[in-house]
Amino acid sequence: MNRVIDPREREKSHAEVEQVDFYSQALKASEQFRDEYKGRLNVVKASQMPLERSPDGLIKHIINEQMDTKECCLDLYQQFIPPGKATGKHRHLSEEVFYVIEGNGYDLHWDVRFDCNHEMEFSWEEEPKRFEWSQGDFVYIPPYCTHKHFNSDPKHEARIIVINSRIVKAMGFNWFEQIENAEGY
Repeated sequence: MNRVIDPREREKSHAEVEQVDFYSQALKASEQFRDEYKGRLNVVKASQMPLERSPDGLIKHIINEQMDTKECCLDLYQQFIPPGKATGKHRHLSEEVFYVIEGNGYDLHWDVRFDCNHEMEFSWEEEPKRFEWSQGDFVYIPPYCTHKHFNSDPKHEARIIVINSRIVKAMGFNWFEQIENAEGY
């Protein structure tokens, strides 16, 4: 079989351009990461999990990228929802799941609509979908779905464990927006 290579293409591929060392830098960065990784936390004690009064409400970080743990893909936190109150309303490009430790309530989810003619265009449903939850339930929130958690119990706190992936962020889609703050923030 005879291959035909355009000589102009060959010339362009060997053209004089800036010389870099990206590959070598990546090898060094990987070696440095592996050395540093050895010293990261493998077990996170309860006393090492900081509280934060965030725009989304009171949360206790279990695993966060700033906590120097061996977990490199997920962020986990416990969210405390006061009796009869709600979290803030937010959205992010990563999926979210949560597990209900204590309490009962509901979520409102405003699904995203997406179009990509010449540029990405997003809009959200006007009417949210409502999802009831209680102790022991697992709830899934799709990517970029605007959502808010509500505690239905007027007397007792609700607690949920929220899990988000950092992978989408690492891919360059760090789209995270707080639409409205939790009451009292």
